[in-house]
Amino acid sequence: MSTVTPTRPAARPAPDRPPPARPNRAIRVSKWQIYVPLGLYLLFTLVPFYWMLVFAVRPRGSTSLLPWPVSLENFETVWNGLGFGVFFANSLKVGAAALVSTTVIALAGGYALARYRFRGRTAFMVAMLCTQFIPGAMMLIPLFEVFRTLELVNSLWSLVIAETVFQLPLSLILISGFIRNVPVELEEAAWVDGCSRLRGFLVVVLPMLRPGLVAVGSFAFIHSWNNFLFALMFVSEQEKYTIPVGLAFTLGEFSVDFGALAAGGVVAAVPVVLVFAIVQRYLVQGLSAGAVKG
Repeated sequence: MSTVTPTRPAARPAPDRPPPARPNRAIRVSKWQIYVPLGLYLLFTLVPFYWMLVFAVRPRGSTSLLPWPVSLENFETVWNGLGFGVFFANSLKVGAAALVSTTVIALAGGYALARYRFRGRTAFMVAMLCTQFIPGAMMLIPLFEVFRTLELVNSLWSLVIAETVFQLPLSLILISGFIRNVPVELEEAAWVDGCSRLRGFLVVVLPMLRPGLVAVGSFAFIHSWNNFLFALMFVSEQEKYTIPVGLAFTLGEFSVDFGALAAGGVVAAVPVVLVFAIVQRYLVQGLSAGAVKG
């Protein structure tokens, strides 16, 4: 009797395996390739501010490269002698009013552009963008005639209106882009719970717009704080001058008081530096979110 030996099934060929991937070689960058360019850029940026500070705090007639001994004589001259206290208060009023008006109008207009679909919406957005190509100097005569008709010449309100008009187009675009990134379903849920459209916007949407509002408001304040042309053309009384126009008083016909000019520059720069130091964490987020099309 013959025995049958069972045969083993043929082994399946092993599938072809791809060769192991080679690890990506990280690009090694020396720290000198990072810190040297950054250091040169920082040096190029900060040297003018250093010289301004040196001229502001060193005694008159001194030629020292270091601000020592420190003297506040130049600050006393510009603050009390040239009336920089009044100029500072005027700039603060104009900047605060321009910040509030620009933010409120941009918020209302941006919500309409983001949530409603109406005829001419695209044309309106294009028109807003086109206004950014018009230099402010070209609008001085038309604005002056408008303010003269409204009896606003030599008034701080003329500066507030002019600053709001020129800051509004960019602010509208930023705020509308930021509102598009807020899901409309959140508002609809608030409406279902009984909120009106206004209350739903104030409770749900507005808290999420903080970075965009900070970006818009800070740029409106800083632009109105630094603007020289409007304050020079629309205001003629010294009691209503702002800081940029007040700095012109340190420039004489035949001489320049560099110490007073530098001290005035320090006074003008401190609020701007403080604003950026406080809101800098919101600026990048607000600008990037407002620039994205939803």
